[in-house]
Amino acid sequence: MLEQLLIFTRGGLVLWTCQELGNALKGSPIDALIRSCLLEERAGDSAFQYDVSGASYTLKWTFHNELGLVFVAVYQRMLHLLYVDELLSLVKKKFSAIYSEDRTSYSPDFDDTFRQLLKEAEARAEEMKRNKQTANFGVVKKGAAGKKLSDQSQVKGKKSSGAKVSSVGDEDDADSNGTYRVGKGSGQVNANGKGLSNGKANGVANGTANGHPSESSTSSDDDIGNRKASEVAFDVNKLQKLRLKGSSKKGVSEPPKPSKEEESKKKPKKNRVWGDAPPPSKLDYTNGSDQQLEDNAAVKIDHGTSMMDAEENSSSSDEESDEELVEKASTGKKGWFSTLVQSVAGKSSLEKGDLEPALKVLKDGLMTKNVAEEIAEKLCESVAASLVGKKLGSFTRITSTVRAAMEEALLRILTPKRSVDILRDVQAAKEQGRPFVIVFVGVNGVGKSTNLAKVAYWLQQHGVSVMMAACDTFRSGAVEQLRTHARRLQIPIFERGYEKDPAVVAKEAIREACRTKQDVVLVDTAGRMQDNEPLMRALSKLINVNEPDLVLFVGEALVGNDGVDQLMKFNQSLADMATTTLPRLIDGILLTKFDTIDDKVGAALSMVYISGAPVVFVGCGQTYTDLKRLNVKSIIKTLLN
Repeated sequence: MLEQLLIFTRGGLVLWTCQELGNALKGSPIDALIRSCLLEERAGDSAFQYDVSGASYTLKWTFHNELGLVFVAVYQRMLHLLYVDELLSLVKKKFSAIYSEDRTSYSPDFDDTFRQLLKEAEARAEEMKRNKQTANFGVVKKGAAGKKLSDQSQVKGKKSSGAKVSSVGDEDDADSNGTYRVGKGSGQVNANGKGLSNGKANGVANGTANGHPSESSTSSDDDIGNRKASEVAFDVNKLQKLRLKGSSKKGVSEPPKPSKEEESKKKPKKNRVWGDAPPPSKLDYTNGSDQQLEDNAAVKIDHGTSMMDAEENSSSSDEESDEELVEKASTGKKGWFSTLVQSVAGKSSLEKGDLEPALKVLKDGLMTKNVAEEIAEKLCESVAASLVGKKLGSFTRITSTVRAAMEEALLRILTPKRSVDILRDVQAAKEQGRPFVIVFVGVNGVGKSTNLAKVAYWLQQHGVSVMMAACDTFRSGAVEQLRTHARRLQIPIFERGYEKDPAVVAKEAIREACRTKQDVVLVDTAGRMQDNEPLMRALSKLINVNEPDLVLFVGEALVGNDGVDQLMKFNQSLADMATTTLPRLIDGILLTKFDTIDDKVGAALSMVYISGAPVVFVGCGQTYTDLKRLNVKSIIKTLLN
C-alpha cells in the first residue's frame, strides 16, 4: 500500500498531499531525499532507500522542469509496488493541467482525481500480474508436455534399437577362431572388440573369444574417460627431452654454467664517480648522536604567510569550449538551416535525445579530468533529469543550457553543506573550556604528518596554541618525524613511544592539553590500508573513545579513483565498527600533492560526491606555507574546459 504522495515546488512549498493515505511516516524520508539525493545531484537514480528504526521506505519521484514541480511517492520497501512509476506519470500529467502559480493549495480539488488515478493504476498492475502468471503457467505446461514427448521418443528409440540388435545377432555366425561376422560380411570384430572393416559396418557388437568376455566389453565409462584423458595429456618432460635430442642432432650445445670459484672471483660493483672529485666519505650516524641533535636544534624561523590567508582569482582561459565540440559532434545529425530555425524560434520542450550529444561531450571531458566514470555518468543523468521537459528560449543553444546546468550541479556538490570555519569552531570550544581536537586519518604515505604540521603552522599564525599528539605508534620513525616538526615550529608534542594503544595515547594527550590550556590538539595516526580490519578497528576505537571535533581524511589528489575507494571503505569501516547508533564518519577531506596534478582535479569532485564531506584543506607544496582552501570556481572552470 502507498504510504504517502506529495507534490511540492523546488522552493520547498508543499502544494498537495494525499489526506486519505494519512499514514504517519517514521523519521523524515522526504527531508532525507531532498538532502541526500536531490541536492547532491543524484536525481538520475531510480529510487531512494530510507531506513529508520522500525521501518524501511522506498521513495520514487519525478519532475516537471518547466513548472518547477516535484512529485514524490513513499511506500514500504517490502511491498514492491509495480504501479508507482505509472501513477506518478499520471499524477504529473493531470496536476500540470490545473496548476497555477497563484494557487498554493489543491487539497479539496485534486483528491477525487487522485483517487481515480490510483484505482486505475492498481487495476492495471493487477491485470499485468495475472497475465504474467498465466503466461508462466503456459510455459510450464508446454515444457511438461515437451518433456513427456521426449521421454516417449526415447522409449521408442530403445525398443527399435533392441530389435535391431537382436536381428543382427541372429544373422551373425561365429568362426572357430573367435572372430564374429556382423551382418553380411560388412565388417569383422576381433577378440579384442576392435572392428576390422572391409566396408561400411551396419552394426556394432561386443564379441567374446572362446566363450570368454573380452576386456572391451567389460570396460566402464570411467575407464574410457581416463584413457581419453591420458591420450590427450601433455607431458612437458617428454617435450624437453625431444628438444634436447633435436638440438644434439643439429650440433647445438648449451653454454656451460660458471663454476662457484668463477662466481666468487667476480668483481664487486663500484660506486660511480662524477668528474675528478674524490669519492665522498660514508655517512655514519651510529656515533655522535648528541652532537647531531645539537646541530639540528630548532630556532624560531618565520616561514612566511600561509596560503590559506591568500585570496585566489581564477583567470579566464582561452581553451576550446565544449559548445564547439558538441556542434562538431552533432553536424551529421542536423543541418545548419534546421539549427538556425530552432535557435531563432526556440524549442517547445527539451527531450532526452536532444541532450545526449552535449551530455556525452561533458561526460568525456569529466573523465579526462580524472573524475570516476560512474560519478560522471550519474552527474549527466541528474542534469538530464533536471532539463527534460524544460522549454528552450529563443536564441539559446542546447549546449549552453546543458553547460549552465552542469555548472550549477558542480557548484552545489562542491559547496560545503556544513561550516568549515575552523577558527570559529576553535573559539567556540575555547569558550567551553576544552581543546578542539582534530584527527588525521588516511592510507600510508599520503602526507598526514607533513600536512598536520602545515595546519599547525596556519593555526599558530592566528594566535591559536597547538599541541601535537604522536599516536602513530606503529611506523618506525613516525614519532621522530613529528618531533622534528614540533621542534621547528616550537610547539609542544605529546608522545608515549611505540607499541602503545593509540586511543589511550590520544586520551592522555587531550587530558594534558586541558591541563596546560592548549586550544587545539592535532592527532597523528598510523597509515593503514582500507582493507586492513585490525588497524581499521583500532582507528574506530580511537575515534569512539575520544570523540574528536573534526575527522579529516587525508588523500592524494593524484590517485584518482583509488582515492574514492579508500574514502568509501574508511567510512564503511567506521560505520560498521561503531559502538553507538549514530556512527562517527569522515567530516572533511584534506587533499595533498595538489600541485602535481595539473588539470586532473577530478579526484576532488569524486571524493566530495561519494562522501558528502567538504574539502577543508589543499596541500600544494613542501613548505609549511603551502596549504590553501579549495577554490570551487577554479575547480569548476578546470573541469568544464
